[in-house]
Amino acid sequence: MTAVPPARHLLRARDYADRCYAQPIGVEDMAAAAGLSRAHFSREFSRAFGESPKAYLITRRLERAAALLRATDRSVSEICLDVGLVGLGSFTTSFKRHFGRTPTAYRASFPPAAAHAIVPACYLRQYGRPQHSTNREDRPRPAD
Repeated sequence: MTAVPPARHLLRARDYADRCYAQPIGVEDMAAAAGLSRAHFSREFSRAFGESPKAYLITRRLERAAALLRATDRSVSEICLDVGLVGLGSFTTSFKRHFGRTPTAYRASFPPAAAHAIVPACYLRQYGRPQHSTNREDRPRPAD
């Protein structure tokens, strides 16, 4: 028996959660994006994706927090708020449950953000070019 692909409205709600995870959204908002009642949406989402909408949203937020911990030097409390979570204590508990260590310990296991700063390509092109033109400078000047 083949698995039935999730309906388009459930994918729309999941995409909404992926796009708006940092905003104060909840299951009600995801259900509205799918055009379903909260109870029906929760049942269908869980059946289609194997986890509740709330668990999916928290997982997205924690994954984004982990990426920010690896790539920035922002404080843990700032990151907590940036990903749409409101309590530092519950963030730390959820993060430890999901990743096996606290946000601070997780960050400490990676090189500091300054060690892998990403420089935009436009800056590399601008400052990587010679500052003065060397076109035809090695040719002798014609006699007047």
